[in-house]
Amino acid sequence: MTTGKAELVKEIAQKTGMTQKQGAEFLNAFLETVEEKLSNGEKVQIVGFGTFASRNREAREGRKPGTGEKITIPASVVPSFKAGKSLKEKLNS
Repeated sequence: MTTGKAELVKEIAQKTGMTQKQGAEFLNAFLETVEEKLSNGEKVQIVGFGTFASRNREAREGRKPGTGEKITIPASVVPSFKAGKSLKEKLNS
């Protein structure tokens, strides 16, 4: 099952006593802040939950699925997430 943004907003509102509008504002502000930090090359660490970071992916060779033609996939910066100890333990309990 996948939980979308609207469902997260609803649950945040229920658990905090916020309105759904306030929950949406909170979630949007959180996501925007994480994006800004990652764009500036910073990590965002939430102890017990995990660390959001950006990492450099080197250029590499790939193939077009339809034709099998070799192509060069350009270097890029990609987001990454490393789960914290508490989150890992909760998932494995």
